Amino acid sequence: MSLRRIVLRDFVIVQSLDLELDQGFCVLTGETGAGKSILIDALQLALGARAESGVVREGATRCEIAAEFDTPVSIKPWLEEQGFSSDESLLLRRTVDTEGRSRGWINGSAATMAQLKTLADDLVDIHGQHAWQSLTRNDAVRGLLDAYAGIDTSPASALWTRWRQHRKALDTATERQNTLQLESERLAWQIGELDKLQPLAGEWEDINAQHSRLANAQGLQDAARLAVTALDDEDGSAASLIHRALGALQAQAHIEPAFGGPVEALEAALAQVQDTVHSLHQYARHADQDPASLEALDQRLSMWMSLARRYRRPPEELAELHTAWKTELAQIDQALDLDGLNAAERKAWQGVEAELSVLSKKRQQAAPKLSKAVSEAMQTLGMQGGRFEVALQRLDEPQASGWEQVEFLVAGHAGVSPRPVGKVASGGELSRIALAISVVTSRLGQAPTLIFDEVDSGIGGAVAHTVGQLLRQLGRDRQVLAVTHLPQVAACGDHHLLVSKRQSGRTTHSTVSVIDQEQRVSEVARMLGGNDRSEVSLAHARELLAA
Repeated sequence: MSLRRIVLRDFVIVQSLDLELDQGFCVLTGETGAGKSILIDALQLALGARAESGVVREGATRCEIAAEFDTPVSIKPWLEEQGFSSDESLLLRRTVDTEGRSRGWINGSAATMAQLKTLADDLVDIHGQHAWQSLTRNDAVRGLLDAYAGIDTSPASALWTRWRQHRKALDTATERQNTLQLESERLAWQIGELDKLQPLAGEWEDINAQHSRLANAQGLQDAARLAVTALDDEDGSAASLIHRALGALQAQAHIEPAFGGPVEALEAALAQVQDTVHSLHQYARHADQDPASLEALDQRLSMWMSLARRYRRPPEELAELHTAWKTELAQIDQALDLDGLNAAERKAWQGVEAELSVLSKKRQQAAPKLSKAVSEAMQTLGMQGGRFEVALQRLDEPQASGWEQVEFLVAGHAGVSPRPVGKVASGGELSRIALAISVVTSRLGQAPTLIFDEVDSGIGGAVAHTVGQLLRQLGRDRQVLAVTHLPQVAACGDHHLLVSKRQSGRTTHSTVSVIDQEQRVSEVARMLGGNDRSEVSLAHARELLAA
């Protein structure tokens, strides 16, 4: 996974550039002033760096930068969460106009500069004299040490989150004791009032129907008796008329078969009338007036309506309200149980403390080993006597990542006290320290592409050759791009990009191209002996490349 391609349009002094990059160690060389750092500046803009109108080529209205990467698996969930497509390739695009207005895109969808910056740490790690990223960020420094030590901090983070939740519940309950106590008493009283009623779900509709029947009992009985009389008690009743019609048809049915159907219908109707009369007789006998039951229902309905008005709820919602208040009271009583909350918080903290202790022990064991490995690498980079230290400073209060703040300290020479990496004065030292750390931790970092800008500052000779070999070694595991002035470093590259500047009328253009073996010989010879490419310098260049 690496940077595949970079495309520039009207950027600084580059009119048009479309460059494909390979894996391994790639060197960028060129004469002073040719614009060797232009690619790095463009890449930083594609990754959300601050833009100014000065990056637009003179005479153009806007510049455009596009960078295509292999998509790291680690960022696919973030891309999907943010609404971007997560294909095999990741395309970042940025435009800047002459007024400094800027726009960005991720995989063809509009993106903010903050979103582009979020991706930067997972894609590129830039080391240079003025562009420091990972070695000055506390979280990244801690991540390097943890990766070197094989530490997984996710269990500690999960335990920390759980403990914070318990702690928040305890703090909230402690602060609100008086308020919660009053709330508990209020709810208990209200629940006691509703307990007198004991409303049940659906009961409101049932008692209203029952009350309506009891209140109209006399009228209901009179209606039942009148219906029985009309159906069965008189000569002109429905039953007698049906019976008479049935008898007439049955007497002639043996002559006229067509009467069979009406006879069956009348027989069924007569049976229904008789069943209905029986049901009405039963109703009349059991539907006696019950003043006592009616009075009891009146009282219950009155209490129900009174409570509904008091708590400003529809009567049919009292049963649900009763249940909700009981649940709320149980939660408040739990919050009032400070002993229980204290016990839960202590238990959660014990889990955090145990896990953070394990992290601290592993870091304490790994810190001197990483310090020694980087210090040894520094000796080969022109920093004899230099010393690298991983400092673990215990915090006053723990964090989810542990008790320690991790910081990288460095002394560039013997007899110098180690200082924080970000405060080292020499840009060349910064670059070489970054190189030493990168070589030691090359298989541990997240960013698949490492960029070193001017790593050859202040070194030469055998040290320069060592730098080139280290970068080539680093390129076995990661994609490495290095801007260099040293022929010894350039000769170690797997690939070579030449940055050149040409004049067209009054306009200056810069181009970047991949050069072949013979062109490399010429370029390395120029780096060895200036513009005078003598046979001696050419022979020396071939020797360096062959080595």
